[in-house]
Amino acid sequence: MKATPTTHDLPLLFEGFSTLAEALDYAAQGDTGYNFYSGQGKLYATLSYAQLRSDALSLAKKLLSLDLPRGTRVAIVADTHPDFVRFFFACQYAGFTPVPLPATIQLSGQQEYTNQLQRLLSICRAEVAIANDDFLLFLTDAAARQNIRFAGNSQTFESLPESTTPLQPLQADELAYLQYTSGSTRFPRGVMISQEAVLNNTRAIIQHGVQVREGDRAVSWLPYYHDMGLVGLLLTPLVCQISVDYLNTRHFAMRPRLWLKIMSENRATISFSPPFGYDLAARRLRDDDLAGYDLRNWRVAGVGAEMIHTETLAFFADRLKPSGFDARAFLPCYGMAECALAVCFGRLGAGVQVDRVDAEQLASHQQALAVDPEVENGTSRAKIFTNCGSLLPGYELEIRDEQGRILPERQCGTLYVRGPSVMSGYFGNPEATREVLSPDGWLNTGDIAYLVGTDVVIIGRSKDVIIINGRNILPQDIEYLAESQPEIRTGDATAFPIPNPQMYDQAVLLVECRENDEQKRQDLIRKINQLVRAELGIDCIIELVARNTLIRTTSGKPSRHSTRKDYLQNMLQLNPATS
Repeated sequence: MKATPTTHDLPLLFEGFSTLAEALDYAAQGDTGYNFYSGQGKLYATLSYAQLRSDALSLAKKLLSLDLPRGTRVAIVADTHPDFVRFFFACQYAGFTPVPLPATIQLSGQQEYTNQLQRLLSICRAEVAIANDDFLLFLTDAAARQNIRFAGNSQTFESLPESTTPLQPLQADELAYLQYTSGSTRFPRGVMISQEAVLNNTRAIIQHGVQVREGDRAVSWLPYYHDMGLVGLLLTPLVCQISVDYLNTRHFAMRPRLWLKIMSENRATISFSPPFGYDLAARRLRDDDLAGYDLRNWRVAGVGAEMIHTETLAFFADRLKPSGFDARAFLPCYGMAECALAVCFGRLGAGVQVDRVDAEQLASHQQALAVDPEVENGTSRAKIFTNCGSLLPGYELEIRDEQGRILPERQCGTLYVRGPSVMSGYFGNPEATREVLSPDGWLNTGDIAYLVGTDVVIIGRSKDVIIINGRNILPQDIEYLAESQPEIRTGDATAFPIPNPQMYDQAVLLVECRENDEQKRQDLIRKINQLVRAELGIDCIIELVARNTLIRTTSGKPSRHSTRKDYLQNMLQLNPATS
């Protein structure tokens, strides 16, 4: 089996498409496409854009045979598998709305996952549900409790007849897909993204963010149910006709070196990851791997989806330098599902640019006062934030305080954005839509940020801030101090506030810990407590918990909100109120 090529004769084109179906129609005239790799790093399936179009058209006719109204939601478990891609584009041609469902990384919590699928099927009001064999039992169990017209896999779907009704692909003003955000598995919100919105975003990414050129090739392990995986590494490459090599997220988690192996073997130029992916890959590397990799072609190493700690990326760059990786390839970016994907990008080829600010001014006055490292003295502590770059064309932003007043440069507040790829709203949830989206198109991102010239610096989520004695403490600062300990893995700590007896915020830190020796556990708690007091000047309740205790989002990140809710519920059960 041979992967789809990197170079091809079809002229690069990313403008002039009004729908995803039109973008596929053009890409199908070339030889490029998608390639799927196994957990051993072997190519097991290819799906050229030409074959994808043929398969999608055939499946679209079978969808129409179900005689369902236009815009019907088709829920598809978004495993990294050719079947997801086929059905996603079948919906584009049939006039139906695809709804990617999470493909859980750990299949141990079967009932919890089935319940999650059931909730999503219910709130999106799906009429059709599709999964590949790995997830079929979970899906059919969830669908059995819903009024689903058809639930099955590609094999059972093949038994349906093809409709003779002419296909009418989705139009520019119709939804391209419905994506449920990773922020909450219990109260998910379905982001409605139109064809026009997603194509506006892909064009901006291609032209201004990544600046796609002839000879580019991408590699991705990101899940299709996450906006970075769906829009960034599935739809955007198709819109600019480049080939992509996929590694399943589960396989990446088990063998992250495969990501680098595929990048090297295929001379890929583009890949994206949250910071934890770079950290995991670098830590799992063996010294003898380095000589076998050639990463000199990797020109765009995108990084986003969570707070960016420069130490993590520096560790990766240093570890992979013998393999030809250039730290200038790092491309910080910022975005969210409610904007399709991207809002701003750093400068291509500049690597990670940082801003050093006075920590006390930030905590006490929400002012990002710049600190010059050349003249910094011992009287003030500096915090380092990653510069996420400037807005994509067509976007506007405002930094506002709690009263809605626009703030000046270097003053921290809530980031509001308005632009051509902002969502239409949350599906079936007008109240939630009104909470974040104004009638004139301004979206409350919920992120705290400040401006440095025209560049955006993100410092955290407004709902996560811990306020102690009038100082704003960012939970990721507490988490980072814990994760800096060798016993703690990145992503295994969650900090959040709870009310103390005086009803003020008290910081809590939960840490998943694999150490069983009680003395070592107590030593670890003392060490973290000392760090928190020294660095942040606060007291913190620290609890070491078992693995898989922290509640996580569908993208695998710890959910502070859900973990806090469970923590408070457990406190009530242990200390019930008395009358």
